[in-house]
Amino acid sequence: MRDRKDIAIKICGMRDAENIAAVASLRPQYLGFIFYPKSPRFVGESFDIPANLPASIKRVGVFVNESNTVIIAKSKSLKLDFVQLHGIESPAQCVELKATGLGVIKVFSIDDDFNFELTKQYREVVDYFLFDTKGKYYGGNAATFNWSILERYDQEIPFFLSGGLSLENVNALGDITKMNIHALDLNSGVEISPGLKDLEKIRTIMTWQSH
Repeated sequence: MRDRKDIAIKICGMRDAENIAAVASLRPQYLGFIFYPKSPRFVGESFDIPANLPASIKRVGVFVNESNTVIIAKSKSLKLDFVQLHGIESPAQCVELKATGLGVIKVFSIDDDFNFELTKQYREVVDYFLFDTKGKYYGGNAATFNWSILERYDQEIPFFLSGGLSLENVNALGDITKMNIHALDLNSGVEISPGLKDLEKIRTIMTWQSH
């Protein structure tokens, strides 16, 4: 069983400089920034990451069906550590991104009928998977899926768990800590409004992590 303290925390959908700095002071392991224009948490065209962001926090850029030319340029200019791919990106595209030194997180949208065989072609070309709730929107639908479905996953590649995570349901993780879960990916469940995070909620989640 994986101890809670070994499960990393990712806060995604950040864009306000002051809020980013405040959340960073709590030392989550990852911060996520969304570069998908149709997202309500899109960072915008002139976004920059605060210069004093602690080096211990990994920077994750979230992209949807974007060209590698754009992804690599954004990653270089903002010193991203990982790219999170939410679309129908191919294994070949992942290989090209990894060759630049970027970590790659490939997202799969999960429902009751999801076929985990689809993940196998990405095993050798990513660092992590991210399992999110299947819905109408790329990059988050603020809803959980039936976590017991993950028992059908072979657990070979460690994964981020996403999809409507909040203070209320994180405490119900239960048996999922027996799986190869790397991190919790929190977004709407710790928000005041889209893109603006609630420090107290995050602080409480971090307390859960340490127990």
